[in-house]
Amino acid sequence: MRRKPGGAEPDQAARARAERLPESDAAAQARASTNPVQIGSVLSEEGRRIERPRRERPEVPEGAELVREVNNRFIYQTNNTYFIERPREERFIIGAREVYYEELPRSRQREVVVRPDGTRIVTIRNRWGDVVRRVKVLPDDREIALVYVEDDHYDEVLEWRDPGLDLPPLDLDIPVRDYILDAEWVEDPEDYYTFLDQPPVEQVERTYSLDEVRRSARIRDKVRRIDLDIINFEFGSAQIPESEIGKLEGVAEAMQRLLKENPGETFLIEGHTDAVGAEVANLALSDQRAEAVATALTNVFDIAPENMETQGYGEQYLKVETQEPERENRRVAIRRITPLIAPVASSE
Repeated sequence: MRRKPGGAEPDQAARARAERLPESDAAAQARASTNPVQIGSVLSEEGRRIERPRRERPEVPEGAELVREVNNRFIYQTNNTYFIERPREERFIIGAREVYYEELPRSRQREVVVRPDGTRIVTIRNRWGDVVRRVKVLPDDREIALVYVEDDHYDEVLEWRDPGLDLPPLDLDIPVRDYILDAEWVEDPEDYYTFLDQPPVEQVERTYSLDEVRRSARIRDKVRRIDLDIINFEFGSAQIPESEIGKLEGVAEAMQRLLKENPGETFLIEGHTDAVGAEVANLALSDQRAEAVATALTNVFDIAPENMETQGYGEQYLKVETQEPERENRRVAIRRITPLIAPVASSE
């Protein structure tokens, strides 16, 4: 992240910033496609019913090396960076009335989770297990797109390549406090809603896959971040003490309000650790912390699991640069990634 050097008059600089900063999600996606996205029904394609896929050693994409399995999580190394993957549907199927799987053309699989009220969560994955479509089908058969990868970019998703490499450094022309919200300094819970409701800080070139967003810091940085440094994780632990759960209430209410306005919203819960211990172990621990927060938001505050994605980043992004134990580095963060992964017109 860099800032432009001075030189322009204050009024000119302010006008330039206003022109660059999208005013809405739709404005941020304005350059993504010259034509409106026409999304067909996620259930229209005929599939062949199969048994639940077994969790075996996954097929490793080109450019990635599977280095370790920890607690049913697979840790890869790619471009000198570790990345963690794991079965993500576990939170989705809890309490489901039915779950079934289908095989689709092009080595894809479709998973359908049927909730007690008849709502269906339909997910299509490619051969690597990456999500290329996810839709919430309401009891009246209305489909709400949560994740959408255009066919034109399907091969790019398969490559496991960081799409952020094609972009220049983020040119952030707003105060850091308007880009990163420290929950520790929030006095009015309304601030969570106001902050999460903000559009991306720059244009979105296309809709990205969930896994592209997870793997690319540059793409994630297009949207603002809330640091939930008010949740105190003990050293080496992913458990949220019962006394800490109430601290999630403010951000949970903001998420509930946004979901009432748009059921297609998706929030990314990021887990982080300090730099003490083995890097691979910290990666697994951070992933467990993100899952713990998402689970609490569902169990206590009734945030639907399909509206939250989780990812651990271990010690890669230290908030306080130190190799010593540091509470502020043992944290989770939340971003609203909806405008990165779904066409605005289809999710509203």
